[in-house]
Amino acid sequence: MEELYDNTLAQVNEKEVVTGSVVGITDREVILNIGFKSDGLVPASEFRDMPDLKIGDEVEVYVENQEDPNGQLVLSRKKAKVITAWQKIQRALDEDLVIDGFVKRRTKGGLIVDIYSIEAFLPGSQIDVKPIRDFDIFVGKKMEVKVVKINYANDNVVVSHKVLIEKDLEAQRAQILNNLEKGQVLEGVIKNMTNFGVFIDLGGVDGLLHITDISWGRINHPSEVLNLDQKVNVVVLDFDEDKKRISLGMKQLQAHPWDSLSQDIQVGSRVKGKIVNVADYGAFLEIMPGVEGLIHVSEMSWSQHLRNPQEFLKVSDEVEAVVLTLDRNERKMSLGIKQLTEDPWTRPDLTAKYAVGTRHKGIVRNLTNFGLFLELEEGIDGLVHVSDLSWTKKIKHPSDFTKVGEDLEVVVLELDVENRRLALGHKQLEENPWDTFESVFTPGSVHRCTILAKNDKVATLELPYGIEGFASLKQLQKEDGSWADVGESLDFKVQEFSKDEKRIMLSHTRTWQEKDEPKKDVGKQQPRPAAKTDKPAQKEERGATLGDLEALSALKEQLEGRRNS
Repeated sequence: MEELYDNTLAQVNEKEVVTGSVVGITDREVILNIGFKSDGLVPASEFRDMPDLKIGDEVEVYVENQEDPNGQLVLSRKKAKVITAWQKIQRALDEDLVIDGFVKRRTKGGLIVDIYSIEAFLPGSQIDVKPIRDFDIFVGKKMEVKVVKINYANDNVVVSHKVLIEKDLEAQRAQILNNLEKGQVLEGVIKNMTNFGVFIDLGGVDGLLHITDISWGRINHPSEVLNLDQKVNVVVLDFDEDKKRISLGMKQLQAHPWDSLSQDIQVGSRVKGKIVNVADYGAFLEIMPGVEGLIHVSEMSWSQHLRNPQEFLKVSDEVEAVVLTLDRNERKMSLGIKQLTEDPWTRPDLTAKYAVGTRHKGIVRNLTNFGLFLELEEGIDGLVHVSDLSWTKKIKHPSDFTKVGEDLEVVVLELDVENRRLALGHKQLEENPWDTFESVFTPGSVHRCTILAKNDKVATLELPYGIEGFASLKQLQKEDGSWADVGESLDFKVQEFSKDEKRIMLSHTRTWQEKDEPKKDVGKQQPRPAAKTDKPAQKEERGATLGDLEALSALKEQLEGRRNS
């Protein structure tokens, strides 16, 4: 009998999930028969999700202990549910199954989804193929998901809803690409926005609408005319089947603004608009959305010294301009601003105002090796040659005399209206002192000079009144046989004077080699008293020299005054 009884009992192992039948229900417990020698008890609280539970129903339970100290079989439905849930989750991952979930709440970066009573994490990037900006709309709703990752160490499950959508969209994507043609008009939804354009969902396939293809007018950012999630109609401009890249256009669905440009606008017409872009070479004026004209930097001002358009115009400025060229076929237009005012070189009073000999003051605008350019007024420039800066100084570069931005007084030397050329001089403001020097630094006269510099051939000397002279190196030998050096002040005798070339050649050696010759030291301004034996002609010559000294004294004061100013 014992053997027959044992054969009626099922083999039950601890820590396993088994199926039991409800044989009794009380307020506190549910009695289950699992085919063991005794029935098991499960707290009624573990069946709250089964309000309609009745005798005869079968449920899964977990065998915790075959026999407790009281000889009772210990079962747990709660643990059975957890173990069964993890088994189902693992099976869903292994077999790539679609399971139902319930979105319980929102969390940082995604949603918490209940699957088989296990909380799983649904990342925001895995909710949909397009970016989701409001996660709260999914809370409290059912959602189909797939298990993509399980971490048993942390009891962590990651699910995805996006993979289900991508699978459905793959067929749509293939169909769209197969039927795609240039010029085809499609409806799409803006899913992303960048500085260079927007990405549009065409129903499983994304296309790029570049910022330059959004509007015929110039815009700085797509958000100025478009919004996220907005439905738009676009035309296919180009596509790459291999890379699955689609270029879209929206402005192409509208007529080009050039086609509606008024026929009244012709070369010479005045137009008004807004500056939409400023480049190094000029600025673009938008006279109507999609119709722009280039104002080259050379057409902004009559002045020849405007180099940077940003000094003259800036974006959003509203200006008036004159149409210089117009090509409706090529949709190109060049404009000018300076044409709104009279060309200063065509004014009737120009020849009288800048007649030869007239004096003017201008601003130094540019320095070159050969001279400087002076702006007398906007559009009127003149050249001051380096040789026309000073009568007495040998200026190698204009920067030794002045600098850009300074004012300078000049005299008009030459005016060529046809070629728009104006020759100016600064030294001509004063009389040529070399006319006076000619009678002072006569050949044979002796003057005190200082050696300023020496090179391989000649030495440069500073003569009285701040002018320069020259002496060959062999003319620097002293009476004691030594050679004069830079910085020494010695007597020098004039050997050659050239007023045209403004050159004076001198010699120190001659002063001691020719001691017997009478010595004329005009530089010291101490004339010798005339000897009784002097001839009348000699007296007249010395008298003229003294007169010249008075003129030179006044000239020296004038030169020093210029130097100080």
